Amino acid sequence: MTDFDIWSSSATPQPLPADAPARPRLTFFPVDRESAPAFLVLPGGGYAKQADHEAEPVARWLGSLGIVACALHYRVHPDLHPLPLRDAHRAVRWVRHHAVRCRIDPARVGVIGFSAGGHLAACAATGLSAGVDEPSDVIDDESATPALAALCYPVISFVDAVHERSMANLLGPDPDTVTRRALSPELHANASSPPSFLWHTAEDASVDVANSLMYARALADHDVPVELHVFPRGRHGLGLALDDPSVGRWKDLFESWLRSHGWVGA
Repeated sequence: MTDFDIWSSSATPQPLPADAPARPRLTFFPVDRESAPAFLVLPGGGYAKQADHEAEPVARWLGSLGIVACALHYRVHPDLHPLPLRDAHRAVRWVRHHAVRCRIDPARVGVIGFSAGGHLAACAATGLSAGVDEPSDVIDDESATPALAALCYPVISFVDAVHERSMANLLGPDPDTVTRRALSPELHANASSPPSFLWHTAEDASVDVANSLMYARALADHDVPVELHVFPRGRHGLGLALDDPSVGRWKDLFESWLRSHGWVGA
């Protein structure tokens, strides 16, 4: 695995040295495959930190499926919106811009996000970019919309069933209604949103399952293909759910979904 500076304008990917200062970066997990599909991995952490178990372990599991994984270390509190979303947009564009050099199919770049990372993924998937991006170089000419999206127990709404900590860490205290609605992906799903896979647990005590239900309904209302799995038991933040055989089935369901889109097994 190698870390890359996503904000470098260099024509070739620029690896970051191990002792480089903390900054937005991609940790790249290549696979031995030409024109491979790729997923941007967005770990959760309530926009206050990033959960390690939702980054590298997920990336290595995707690699076992023949998928290039790029774990994004995006900015979090005290950095506020729009910086995390700028990092996510830039990362999708960076992967597409350097796709040939990285042996990636630029048409098959997806996002998978967990918890608050799921909110970031949904924002990217619904095209929430107005007033966020400031084009700076040729990389920004690429599309920031992923081809597929996977959301794992995601934070979605800042209007209903709100995860208050994520909202406060991203938007600061007492955000106004206009801003809250602008960053609620269920209100911005559209016919151009990518096919999406979601899973949640009904007893999630941290992020209400209503978040996934609302987003799935919004996609379906726009005839966007969506697959949603709600498991009856399981705490928040399970990641790969290696210690929970029931919830852990989400990985097999996800692999089958990817197969139906021609991203694995081909």
